[in-house]
Amino acid sequence: MNTSSESTPLLSASSNSRPRQRFNAHIARPRGTSASLGFLPSSTSQTLHQGTASSLPASEKKHPLINRRSNMACCFQCIPNAEIGVIERLGKYQGLAQPGFTCIMWPLDSIVAKLSTRVQQLDVRMETKTKDNVFVTAVVSVQYQPIKSKIYDAFYRLTDPKAQIRSYVYDVVRSTLPKLDLDQAFDSKEDIAIAVKNQLEEVMQEYGYQILQALVTDMDPDARVKGAMNEINASKRLREAATNKAEADKIMQVKAAEAEAESKYLSGVGVSRQRKAIVDGLRDSVQTFSETIDGTSPKDVMDLLLLTQYFDMLRDVGQSSRAATVFLPHAPQSVASLQSAMRDGFMQGHAGSEGLASAQMMNR
Repeated sequence: MNTSSESTPLLSASSNSRPRQRFNAHIARPRGTSASLGFLPSSTSQTLHQGTASSLPASEKKHPLINRRSNMACCFQCIPNAEIGVIERLGKYQGLAQPGFTCIMWPLDSIVAKLSTRVQQLDVRMETKTKDNVFVTAVVSVQYQPIKSKIYDAFYRLTDPKAQIRSYVYDVVRSTLPKLDLDQAFDSKEDIAIAVKNQLEEVMQEYGYQILQALVTDMDPDARVKGAMNEINASKRLREAATNKAEADKIMQVKAAEAEAESKYLSGVGVSRQRKAIVDGLRDSVQTFSETIDGTSPKDVMDLLLLTQYFDMLRDVGQSSRAATVFLPHAPQSVASLQSAMRDGFMQGHAGSEGLASAQMMNR
């Protein structure tokens, strides 16, 4: 290799293009050195031209980020936190760029994609029917994230992870719900979610994704079915309410009958005691009356007492302002006896008036 101090133009001497001659006149390099513009020379093992080397600033000579084993220069990239960059060299996978400051060999290397390592959620809505032919709309929420140790598989082996997850969710849900009735479907939401998660975990790990959780967040049947279910529930509640009300009425009637029976029993006991007291009093009264007045029998005393009680009853009825009842003898011959008594009374009154008139005339 010629290491003389003579500098050689970048373009051939046979070129007659003026722009290239101007360019070559402006920039010259020693033989075997880098021709990249805008970057620092990188090889120190080669002998640089003394004039060219002496013209470089001291800070550029000792720059720590210069690749001194290659003729290429560095390009700086910043990867955000919770993301990982995929580096390719001339279209081939080269490596991963971690979050923070990254240096790549541009233009050979390039960051073709940045994969987020955050937890992502995909809501899958689908319509299917149950075993009793009721169409329902189910919503399954899947939480997933790329596996850091399998970023290569996550980027290169799967084009659209959301579409892949959605397909498996469709398959699991639409193969599970048709085996269940509507009520069983609502009760088996957790079982459906577990089946979806197990199926996705088995498949998506091969593509560099982990399934954190799968949830059946909603299961909405047709509006008419919901109305019918509400009516069934309402009628069931009304039937239970009617049964409870009838049972309460029964209990109230039983308790009322028991209370009435107890009340009548106690009332009978009271009446019995009252009559016993009355009989004892009458006996004492008859005995005392018989002993006090000679020639009276117990029957006379009883008739007198009955007559006294009869007059007391008439007095009480007459004194009451709310009395609207007339007490008459209740025997079948009572009406005839009343008529006879009234007739006799009128006749006696008429005869008495005639006798009084005759007596007055005789006195005159």
